[in-house]
Amino acid sequence: MSHISRPELGAWPALGYVASPLDRAAHARAEALGRVSEPAARFYLLGGELVALKGEGPVHDPLFDHAAAAPWGKADPLFLGLEDGAPRFAVPFDPGRREELEAAGLKVADLRSIAVGGLVEPRHLPPIACGKALNAWHGRHGFCANCGNASRIVESGWRRDCLSCGAQHFPRTDPVVIMLTARGDTCLMGRQPHFPPGMWSCLAGFVEPGETVEEAVRRETLEEAGITTGRVTYRASQPWPFPMSLMIGCLAEATSADIAVDRTELEDARWFHRDEAALMLARTHPDGLFVPPPMAIAHHLIRAFVEGFHA
Repeated sequence: MSHISRPELGAWPALGYVASPLDRAAHARAEALGRVSEPAARFYLLGGELVALKGEGPVHDPLFDHAAAAPWGKADPLFLGLEDGAPRFAVPFDPGRREELEAAGLKVADLRSIAVGGLVEPRHLPPIACGKALNAWHGRHGFCANCGNASRIVESGWRRDCLSCGAQHFPRTDPVVIMLTARGDTCLMGRQPHFPPGMWSCLAGFVEPGETVEEAVRRETLEEAGITTGRVTYRASQPWPFPMSLMIGCLAEATSADIAVDRTELEDARWFHRDEAALMLARTHPDGLFVPPPMAIAHHLIRAFVEGFHA
């Protein structure tokens, strides 16, 4: 499709879940729950993938004062940090209460829809992502990995202590490499079975113990598509709260061309010309093919390739 004129892509879009307005204020975590009743304290209401919002929109307000948030909480608030000195918390609610929240006049939407649809100001996405990831981590770590007994939340959500052996457990982020591999004027993209029809994206995979980012990029690209790679360069990173990953965005240089798709990982993989990738970014591809939305780091890696950046 190299004969097709490249569409005008406009200004580079903003990446989602980055540029948090909060000071994480680790020094304040031990005493943070003592500040929940302060007049300036505000709370995000989060229930699994769901976020409660107020206001008519199209842009909604996700912050609640203590009186409005407290009745919905199923556990102590999780301290997220300080915004201009005022504490911000995440209040976990039971997703099964969605209808109650909506009956109370609130809008309830999942975090992906909120980010893609711009339902809140971008500055709210990083704190919401942090709260969502913290809440998910606590949901999976109620028992000590050392002795198997119950643990309890301390440090306003930033640690769990075992009630039996005294072991301390801290929230973790899973490192994931996400890479766009290029060969001349073509780039490698794949499809996973759960993707919407027509969507293609970068390959990605978890970094394994004892592995560098560059090694993970090369291993995952070889495993999933049978393509060998040489030079790897870091481009950008993105917290990805599904449930608690850090996407490490890279560009890679292919040293082979023949694709061998691992069907247990991908539905398909193929090379796309730079001009075709531009059409997919603009969502004007004649076959209806497209790439992830601007809030996702995959979009930015593909845009970098289209704009001429390389490994």
